[in-house]
Amino acid sequence: MPRTASRKTAAQKDANTLQDRRARARKILRVLRKELPNARTALTHEDPFQLLVATILSAQCTDERVNKVTPGLFRVYPTPAHFAATSQAVLEAEIRSTGFYRMKAKNILGCCAALMERHGGNVPASMEALVQLPGVGRKTANVVLGQAFGVSSGIVVDTHVHRLARRMGLTEADQPEKIEEDLMALFPRKDWIDVGSMMILHGRRTCQARKPDCPACLVRTLCPSAELFARKRGSSPS
Repeated sequence: MPRTASRKTAAQKDANTLQDRRARARKILRVLRKELPNARTALTHEDPFQLLVATILSAQCTDERVNKVTPGLFRVYPTPAHFAATSQAVLEAEIRSTGFYRMKAKNILGCCAALMERHGGNVPASMEALVQLPGVGRKTANVVLGQAFGVSSGIVVDTHVHRLARRMGLTEADQPEKIEEDLMALFPRKDWIDVGSMMILHGRRTCQARKPDCPACLVRTLCPSAELFARKRGSSPS
């Protein structure tokens, strides 16, 4: 009997912890929505295909840099067929400034060839089909599905979301897939697209990696890390 009671208490404790995290997550969502009501991807694009290519280029690169490259790139290569018809060397030269240009060129060419062969040159609107394309993982697929198609397939976990989710105590995981899974359990599905967009923008503006601006952060009273950063600075988080 005592052993059964002990197991029940542990299960209740886990449930309460999830309940508490979920309640705090939704408070954080309300605050971020007021602060960043129109948060969307910063990648400039006119259609799902442009967003797909831009997102591949954004790996280990700033959106600002990508946005300087893509206007000229899409004038020369407006469709998957145009990309698929060029050479690796030529495309590498076009995207060199985004970094890791050899791998990115290989992925873009492979992705465009696959779009032509499997999808008639169109970007598919499903997670299953997108992650089968060269150079496309869950993060890229979530960006395209959420921002171009309005499909809540998951939550984008980039470096900003990774950092904020851990700082805010919404996950203890370190792998993007597990972080996404934890966040999806805390936020309503209808908010998944906005959660990723708002956390990314909040991470860029306020909760930066090296120097989080906790005094200016509207989420600080809900963030367990705010007190830690305040103690380091010798000030109060409130």
